[in-house]
Amino acid sequence: MRVVVFAYHNMGIAGLNSLERAGFPIVQIYSHEDDPAEKRWFDSVQEWGKGKGIPVECRADLNQKEMADKIAALQPEMIFSFYYRHMIGEEILRIPPKGAYNLHGSLLPAYRGRCPVNWVLLNGEVRTGVTLHYMVRRADAGDVVGQKVVRISEDDTALTLYGKLCAASEPLLDELLPLMRDGLAPCIPQDISRGSYFGRRRPEDGRIDWNWPAVRIYNLIRAVTDPYPGAFCKLPDGSTLMVWWGAPEGNQDGEKTQTPGIVEINDGRVLVSTGSGKIRLLDLQVGGERMAGDEIIRYFKDKEGIRLQ
Repeated sequence: MRVVVFAYHNMGIAGLNSLERAGFPIVQIYSHEDDPAEKRWFDSVQEWGKGKGIPVECRADLNQKEMADKIAALQPEMIFSFYYRHMIGEEILRIPPKGAYNLHGSLLPAYRGRCPVNWVLLNGEVRTGVTLHYMVRRADAGDVVGQKVVRISEDDTALTLYGKLCAASEPLLDELLPLMRDGLAPCIPQDISRGSYFGRRRPEDGRIDWNWPAVRIYNLIRAVTDPYPGAFCKLPDGSTLMVWWGAPEGNQDGEKTQTPGIVEINDGRVLVSTGSGKIRLLDLQVGGERMAGDEIIRYFKDKEGIRLQ
């Protein structure tokens, strides 16, 4: 069962490990060069391939005819995509006689598209999962082979949830790959009309609106905190305040008692009023200075009453 794999990140490693355990010969891996502007906190597919003696190639012009011809010459019976960041064109998808498959980090058809880990947290979901599906021209729209549910904890961040999804992907693939090898893979149509699609998030999408309820602000913080770009707001002097961690405090359903964004110090806690409830600031950064605990209290000691923007 010769396979060509498009892979990146820890999810890519999880998929490659499952293929290796199932005895699928990997004849070629396509991956990405790391973005120098992006924090590197994940494992390297290039290093994994090198350690296994499997050729790995990184290139941006994937969907040119030259690439389709090169992949066709490898005679893969299947193609897999694990956290690969580019759409793979139909000319390549048509090559393997036993299909092309993608591992997506949500329970399709919900959260098709980009950044599903961040979006499910931002929207306060309590469960998500991983889906293996057939690749077709439309993003994340092919028939489903299988899914595994992952529960979202109230204190999950994008990092911890992504780790759960990577961990869930291997038993899912371990279950499905033998069926796929034997031609017994399920093929469950998606009803796209009952799902949802979300696009790429940008660093500027992490700006906090203090008019939001505290719970929504908390969901934003945990959706984009380290190692992602982070949630932020502006201090009155225009400088940026990064909020790496914070948590709702008090009655979240009560009426607003003061203008959202006002900072107060109460019983050793630094709180910010919101559209409903308050957020306790627990891990901050201003410029190159990162603060937690008493450092935050000292920073705001003479700033109580300011309004964050």
